[in-house]
Amino acid sequence: MDTLTDAPAHPAEDTIPRVLATEAALALIATLANEHGRLLFHQSGGCCDGSSPMCYAQGDYIVGDKDVRMGEIGGAPFYMSPSQFEYWQHTQLIIDVVPGRGGMFSLENGRDQRFLTRSRLFTDAELERLAPLAYGAAD
Repeated sequence: MDTLTDAPAHPAEDTIPRVLATEAALALIATLANEHGRLLFHQSGGCCDGSSPMCYAQGDYIVGDKDVRMGEIGGAPFYMSPSQFEYWQHTQLIIDVVPGRGGMFSLENGRDQRFLTRSRLFTDAELERLAPLAYGAAD
């Protein structure tokens, strides 16, 4: 994905999603879900574009009670720590796939491709229409 214009549009609802996935990311998520079952993502410690979201089988990663649930991509919940959310709260995350080696514990590791977080700032109008946040693991 060379530009963020390739990112999928927001859903028809009035809310703006905080996290999206490109078609390439959705395809890899589907492959990993087929192999590992239900998945979840947790944003790694990077504070800017190029950071790696980590993909886990649900149950293989313990979501903290205060972790922020940003939304869902490909049916998988997407979380980050409260301190990371302080950096990212004004941006929409766009999860993509690029060539390279995934994080050591992330499920895409060893496939010569990895998830990558891109971002863009929300407009003032979008900030008023953001999807609600949740905290801790979904029931």
